[in-house]
Amino acid sequence: MISVADLVKENRIPANFFDYTAYIKGDLEIGLLENRRGDRLLAIPDTLISSLYTGLTKETGQASRLVLFNCGKWWGKNFYTRFTESLEEYYSQSLSEMDMITFIQSLKECWKTHGWGRLEFDPQYQAQGFISIKTYNSPYIHKIAGNNQPTGYLESGILTSFFTRLTGRELLAAQISCESLGASCNTYVIGLPERLQIVESFLNEGLSSDVIMQRLLK
Repeated sequence: MISVADLVKENRIPANFFDYTAYIKGDLEIGLLENRRGDRLLAIPDTLISSLYTGLTKETGQASRLVLFNCGKWWGKNFYTRFTESLEEYYSQSLSEMDMITFIQSLKECWKTHGWGRLEFDPQYQAQGFISIKTYNSPYIHKIAGNNQPTGYLESGILTSFFTRLTGRELLAAQISCESLGASCNTYVIGLPERLQIVESFLNEGLSSDVIMQRLLK
């Protein structure tokens, strides 16, 4: 007869690696934050992020969008490496062997645990060559005076780099709705750059995210 102890030992089903209660470790007395692998974590106040946006806009003007996007791409590349290494080590299998549900749930939990808000994956346009990602309560979305365009440049860069490395193809994450403009979430469409270059002109026309998505699908 197989004992319960043997089943637990041999067929352990790990919980989500990025579960907040197990992932974040800290010492309030010395002000130290670490993850479960022992890597240092940094807590950044919202006022600092807002000040960086304001300072960049003042110093570089319209170029601040490109600066933030490129910073996001660099961040996304390194984030992808740390994320996949953590998953492969924890689940003892390569990323190619991992089922999609585990991967998506891990990404969503990772996003939330790091304090980046909430992330949702929408696969309904996958057959048409697009991935839709929605983020909520993002700390990186700030209203910029005189700007009527989406401001998730940093998140766009992160998602661009992350999914480019994940798929092995050069992709672009274009934002079509933004919390800073009153939308309920930040919507990013991920696909081939040549298919998404037209998004900026749609935004300049003041089109809604639903209309933009329908035009892209055509």
